Amino acid sequence: MLSAFLMSDLSLTLLTETAGDAQAIERLHERTFGPGRFVLSAYRLREHVDHLLELSLTARIGTLLVGSVRLLPVCIGDTPALLLGPLTVEPPFRGRGIGHALLERALGDAKAKGHRLVVLVGDESYYGRAGFRMIPKGQADMPGPVDRARLLVCELAAGAFEGVSGMIRPDWTFAREAAGS
Repeated sequence: MLSAFLMSDLSLTLLTETAGDAQAIERLHERTFGPGRFVLSAYRLREHVDHLLELSLTARIGTLLVGSVRLLPVCIGDTPALLLGPLTVEPPFRGRGIGHALLERALGDAKAKGHRLVVLVGDESYYGRAGFRMIPKGQADMPGPVDRARLLVCELAAGAFEGVSGMIRPDWTFAREAAGS
């Protein structure tokens, strides 16, 4: 599927993020989201738990970084899940399927590793194509200001969201293990 994706005779390559990609990805986030991104609820969760490198991806055309998606461990109540985002593509390359390719690959990789739920804050019209749907009011929430109509979930396993409720929060168990304590 992705090997057939061409843009101006240059192939799109999706790669697992490495620690060496961090600075370029941060500059991409600065350009696409600006300084206001740090007050968003999803960013506040990211302050406490690092994203999972093995599930985070970069998109490149040749050696040029044109997109990125990250997943980090969270819990909904006591249920483990992943928070997707940020998903971003350099503005000149938007509308060409790069974001969707990153999204599909990230979800596929997460499912292959046994993850069952992914949440995000975003537009259902965009993310619905990948299986995300609005979380019913009162079933789950995020700390801080968030537009509840943009709080979405994707089940990577059938019925994985049934009976799940609570506040979306960092996965503290993962954070402690990652810190070596």
